[in-house]
Amino acid sequence: MKHAGKVKGSPERAAGIAEKTGAKPRGRIGSSMKFLIVSCMVYAAAWIVSPETAMSAISVFARIVAGIVPAFVLVFVMMFAMDMLLKPSKIVKYLGSGSGLKGWLIAMAGGIISAGPIYAWYPMLADLRDRGMKDSLMAAFLYSRAVKIPLIPVLVYYFGWTFTVVLVIYMIGSSIISGMIVGFRGGVKNEDSG
Repeated sequence: MKHAGKVKGSPERAAGIAEKTGAKPRGRIGSSMKFLIVSCMVYAAAWIVSPETAMSAISVFARIVAGIVPAFVLVFVMMFAMDMLLKPSKIVKYLGSGSGLKGWLIAMAGGIISAGPIYAWYPMLADLRDRGMKDSLMAAFLYSRAVKIPLIPVLVYYFGWTFTVVLVIYMIGSSIISGMIVGFRGGVKNEDSG
């Protein structure tokens, strides 16, 4: 199989082969790399104009990274454990197209008990999606994160039981509706990414 960068002929042919093989044509810089380069250039320009401001910005950036890294480490450890323990057939069984009510309950319960920043869960959800998780269950997971068990006593204290119960039922119901809307899009699971 030829690497996409060595393909003779039209750029369209090279792009088609690259798409089929997963290879990137040589000489092209990805959008992530472009963003990194532009960011470094902005920091360099800021350093030239005002070193104090640039140091302050770098300090804020370092604090953000320090806050994000532990969450990503936790998620990657969980992804590693899933790779070791869960076979794709199990994921498809419990979170795939034939999972039924059990899949919805697992997705919503997972969303409710999940902790940490939402962006830390994106890599794991992408991995589950690649292994067969339905988009509708992924949406239900993300939306049901709005229900936080540790905060329920605080809600009850400030707003009372009736408000809390209605709000929790509304949020769980909304996660189901959101999941159904995403699932209603039809079998376009990976259309956005490929």
